[in-house]
Amino acid sequence: MSTHAKRERLLFADLLESAGPQAPTLCDGWTTRDLAAHVVVRERRADAAAGIVIKSLAARAERVNAEFAARPYEELVQLVRTGPPRMSPFSLKPIDEAANTVEFFIHAEDVRRARPDWSPRELDPVFADALWKRLESSARIMGRRSPCGLVLRRPNGQTVVAHKGTPVVTVTGEPGELLLFASGRQRAARVEVAGEEAAVAKVQAARMGF
Repeated sequence: MSTHAKRERLLFADLLESAGPQAPTLCDGWTTRDLAAHVVVRERRADAAAGIVIKSLAARAERVNAEFAARPYEELVQLVRTGPPRMSPFSLKPIDEAANTVEFFIHAEDVRRARPDWSPRELDPVFADALWKRLESSARIMGRRSPCGLVLRRPNGQTVVAHKGTPVVTVTGEPGELLLFASGRQRAARVEVAGEEAAVAKVQAARMGF
């Protein structure tokens, strides 16, 4: 049976293929080619991928990213689709599911929602619950740079505090939309944002995510 991560990986690869190498994405300044290279480096070059989170290694990560981005686009898409080599921790199903379910869901939306004619996907309840569980465990990390209190709420009333503080901004939406909001894609997320006007504006403009 296909895992959530595998399904989202294949969807992401299909979207990259159909969009072509120069299509825009929600990642500022990145085309689909750049985004594909980023994913491949993350899975296949651990020595460079560390630069995503460690500033002192950022230059190396950018250099390796550029090297992969220079490859034929069809090759990049195929590397995304087939996944990491067996030696990679990402090749292990539990790690793949834990690390890549959200990764590929968000990046698929990075491609989909950069198009003018996009519409939200209707997620099945099991997948929506899986995304919510991951949001519950990572909300405080993703929301740590929020300029005020931040509460994320599902329509069914389930709630997680992403950042403590006052005033409080409450964001309500489906799990996938909340993940996009908390990951820094605030403008592309279909959510309702409630709170003091100034606080809402600050949260909408904040640099969220990992």
